[in-house]
Amino acid sequence: MAQLWGGRFTKKTDQMVYDFNASIEFDQRLLSVDIKGSIAHVTMLAKQGILTNEEKNLIIEGLKGIEKEVEAGTLLITKEYEDVHSFVEANLIDRIGDPGKKLHTGRSRNDQVAVDMKLFTRESIKGIQAAVKKLLLVLNQTMKENLETYMPGFTHLQKAQPVTLAHHLGAYFEMFKRDYERLEDLHKRMGTCPLGSGALAGTTYPLDRDYTAKLLGFDGPTLNSMDGVSDRDYLIELLSDLSIIMMHLSRFSEEVIIWNSNEYKFVEIDDAYSTGSSIMPQKKNPDIAELVRGKTGRVYGSLMGFITTMKSIPLAYNKDMQEDKEPVFDALDTVEACLELFAGMIETMKFNKDRMKDSAMNGFTNATDVADYLVNKGVPFRDAHTIVGRLVLYCLDKNCSLLDLSLEEYQKESSAFGEDIYEAISLKTCVDKRVTIGAPGKDAMEKVLKIYDDYLTRI
Repeated sequence: MAQLWGGRFTKKTDQMVYDFNASIEFDQRLLSVDIKGSIAHVTMLAKQGILTNEEKNLIIEGLKGIEKEVEAGTLLITKEYEDVHSFVEANLIDRIGDPGKKLHTGRSRNDQVAVDMKLFTRESIKGIQAAVKKLLLVLNQTMKENLETYMPGFTHLQKAQPVTLAHHLGAYFEMFKRDYERLEDLHKRMGTCPLGSGALAGTTYPLDRDYTAKLLGFDGPTLNSMDGVSDRDYLIELLSDLSIIMMHLSRFSEEVIIWNSNEYKFVEIDDAYSTGSSIMPQKKNPDIAELVRGKTGRVYGSLMGFITTMKSIPLAYNKDMQEDKEPVFDALDTVEACLELFAGMIETMKFNKDRMKDSAMNGFTNATDVADYLVNKGVPFRDAHTIVGRLVLYCLDKNCSLLDLSLEEYQKESSAFGEDIYEAISLKTCVDKRVTIGAPGKDAMEKVLKIYDDYLTRI
């Protein structure tokens, strides 16, 4: 057992207690940020005259050697160490002797863990943002290719009004844009460095916390040492942000699954992102979309589990906080994989444009436009609404669309109808006359796409 403590104790820790307490199996992925934090710490100690430059150089050389050998696979992180911090310090002392024992001067494992998690999280956020941006780029390109791909827009899963695929995908672009910006906000809010907080009450050593923060890329030090070691708000916020991303992916996945069904046939998912059945040879299943939808619950679980862990913890550090790492690591891995796979699925997906257009035509999505046509002819809206309702009922009996009706059939309901009704309620007209910003009309969508192009060059 390699431990950072022991003088106070008269006998060894029970092996089962040691194993239960240990975190080496999962916190070893903090190795690089732990070494980064330690290098900054000893650099500051030497600047302050607490260590000599020779000691600083020996320690830094030793730390870099450990990291290099772990990456090369010649030095293994094993269960004999309680955590990644004891692994690094024990190996450092083995390499350079007594100078290695000075690594921990003016530092507690509490503020060491806190800075490691903050560094790791700040780096991880950038990775998630890159995956979100990739999906935004895919959506943006797909929108440009489908400005005139007509489809039904839905409310209550009922066909409502005609839109375009570009407009529909634009709703998801907005969602993922907000996701990107939430992560950006969190990264900024994580700009304070807890290193130097000590166990909870700072230290008597003359540390230069501003200097350490600058070396590690933070804006400055945390201003309360108790909060510095016990703050996990940023991890709860991260898990919340990741949960919202997964909620958006899950909503999108649900639509892909519906669109892929035999009843809709709006899309065909590429073979590379589908699987078959072990017994039914005709099947082509949307497994990626289904798994993304399923893994949403897993990420929600990480959020709910950890926020519950934190709810009753008094100041300052408590061992419960060790439970932050596994849910955060798992959620980060899950979300990044889901974003990457989802972007690939959308990028390679084929859209059945004729099927989508027919669905819009046969779903009376232009019924509101028939009513608007009558209003423009002087018919009061409430009367127009009733007239169109009767026309829809008539079409249902005849199993046809509003565009299939003859002018005579229209005029049986109202003499206000003229030959121009057909042009007025074509899908193209219904969509393109909606020209306000944010609407599905081609002119409006082209303006929005220019805004998106500019946005994507800035992030």
